[in-house]
Amino acid sequence: MADKTYTTIQGDMWDSIAYKVYGHERYMSTLLEANQQYNDLTVFPAGITITCPDVGITSASTLPPWRR
Repeated sequence: MADKTYTTIQGDMWDSIAYKVYGHERYMSTLLEANQQYNDLTVFPAGITITCPDVGITSASTLPPWRR
């Protein structure tokens, strides 16, 4: 599967981008590794396109429906 991209809006941060793209902040390090040219940015300006690699997110079947 091909990597997706995300174009930042003013004020985006790594954790908020991870949440928007993957649904959880724990994928922030995945984004950082895939976009090392932006590692020095904490708060993004608008219009930067970052690569969002496929992480193969699956939901656990043992979780209740409202947590999936």
